[in-house]
Amino acid sequence: MPRRLVACLVLCLFALSAKAGDAAKPPWGDGPPPPGGDFVLQSAAGPVALHDLRGKLVLLFFGYASCPDVCPMDLRIIAETLQTLPDTLRARVQGLFVSLDPARDTPQKLAEYTDFFDPQILGLTGDKDTLREVAARYGVRYYTVQLKDSALGYAVNHSAALYVIDAEGTLRFIFPHNTPAKTLREAVRYLLSAEKK
Repeated sequence: MPRRLVACLVLCLFALSAKAGDAAKPPWGDGPPPPGGDFVLQSAAGPVALHDLRGKLVLLFFGYASCPDVCPMDLRIIAETLQTLPDTLRARVQGLFVSLDPARDTPQKLAEYTDFFDPQILGLTGDKDTLREVAARYGVRYYTVQLKDSALGYAVNHSAALYVIDAEGTLRFIFPHNTPAKTLREAVRYLLSAEKK
């Protein structure tokens, strides 16, 4: 699919998925949607490269395990999407959760965290430089905020979007935070059915 058409689809889907009254500005800010692309990050079982997942549709979200609301909500949506797909389709989808908080989120901690939502969501992280590069490739904006009166010490403020990557590794759709699982499921079915044509 031509890059220009992909960009149009991404922007249109973002606009259509946003709730009335929500800010229409996409999470990556001004300009065209991000290109996406390959990356290698660490899981509890070892390195995971996006290109190793070719043949599967990938549902990707960036956040951190101590996130109080946004991340759990979107991970539940990914889990619900996976759990309501027929087994034949579910086997062709992989969820990925990339932590932007490597100081606290070890690969093992992420494995336990994502497994709580669904075993088919894989927790990934990396060093600060690698994460910064991967986040930029997907238009993710984030920064730490010190919390003076909290045991957590700091929070990670981050943009929230759900990225849908097709079986060829191409970023196809970007959905805003709290997009209904039904909408995400329809996008998954659409892309998986298009592969057969």
